[in-house]
Amino acid sequence: MNTTLGTGLQSKLPHVGTTIFTVMSKLAAETGAINLSQGFPGFDCSPELVSLVEHYLRKGFNQYAPMTGVPALREALAQKAFDQYRVAYDPDTEVTVTSGATEALFAAITAVVRPGDEVIVFEPAYDSYVPAIELNGGIPVYVTLTPPDYQIDWQAVGQKITDKTRLILVNTPHNPTGRVWTTDDLQQLADLIQDRDIWIVSDEVYEHILFDHRTHLSLMTHPVLQERTFVVGSFGKTFHITGWKIGYCLAPKDLTTEFRKIHQYLTFSTVTPIQYALADYLNDPDHYRQLPDFYQRKRDLFLAGLSQSRFSFKPAEGSFFQTVSYTNITDEPDYDLAVRLTKEIGVASIPVSVFYQQKNDYRILRFCFAKEDAILQEAAQRLSQL
Repeated sequence: MNTTLGTGLQSKLPHVGTTIFTVMSKLAAETGAINLSQGFPGFDCSPELVSLVEHYLRKGFNQYAPMTGVPALREALAQKAFDQYRVAYDPDTEVTVTSGATEALFAAITAVVRPGDEVIVFEPAYDSYVPAIELNGGIPVYVTLTPPDYQIDWQAVGQKITDKTRLILVNTPHNPTGRVWTTDDLQQLADLIQDRDIWIVSDEVYEHILFDHRTHLSLMTHPVLQERTFVVGSFGKTFHITGWKIGYCLAPKDLTTEFRKIHQYLTFSTVTPIQYALADYLNDPDHYRQLPDFYQRKRDLFLAGLSQSRFSFKPAEGSFFQTVSYTNITDEPDYDLAVRLTKEIGVASIPVSVFYQQKNDYRILRFCFAKEDAILQEAAQRLSQL
């Protein structure tokens, strides 16, 4: 493959093109299809939160925020971590506000990974992980998870660890599969790394979206893991404000020091009035504690609509994604079927093979159910026609 551009510039990411999320959302817009592909809510955020932003806009909070985040929001995040998980983070030295979770993930990976370092990635994996690793000269090492349960084979993980392993990427609740880590998962990981110089980046952007009475087990809750983990969160997923691009990172002081060295040259600071608004909004924990019931009702509504279809599925444990198998319907590659369903029946999804390095095709599609009820019912009705 020619990796040199016409100008003579050699691409740093020669195998990367337009993301599947952009491709499928564009196709949905062109065909007028229901877009259950890209992971964004199909409803607005709280009017109270909008009013708070307006308040701070009009009060003149419109200049640079501190590089680390406004103190009120860092303090609110530290308090939330303590209230939710009984883990104490210093808001001055261990909490950083970022311009989205993707920026936080990149800064954390960059802080740790040097050329030649190996990074363990559980696949199917969110698409920003591997490019960040490769841009820093790291080498992704894949542990493949398979349907229907996507359980982690910890013996296989141990076999992948070498003297060059410097980082392990964790995502729970998991995108795209909806799997949620267990206490055993945390302990198995701790046992593998406790005597090694291995760090962890834990993507926990769906921490408040869990179903069937499950509890989110943040990596910060395990003492061995907490001291070497960058925990990344997102207000976009929690409060239906993905377009605002506000994320954060909680990490021990030494890790945060290195994290901030990278962050200050990526975005320096994050939009000021929204930070103040979120600090106020976090004062009421019900704003995020009601999310499991809210999203479980949508998951169940969507699955009830699919119950008479030929798709098979295991209800998602968390996140706002549901994967479904179409092995009873067709042998088409998942990408081809996703495109065909968008064009022919008007429902856009994501083919799960795109989340695997070798494009493993298990005949699985991913649907986002963070949409209005009527949209979910219509989408399910259309899919049941197959």
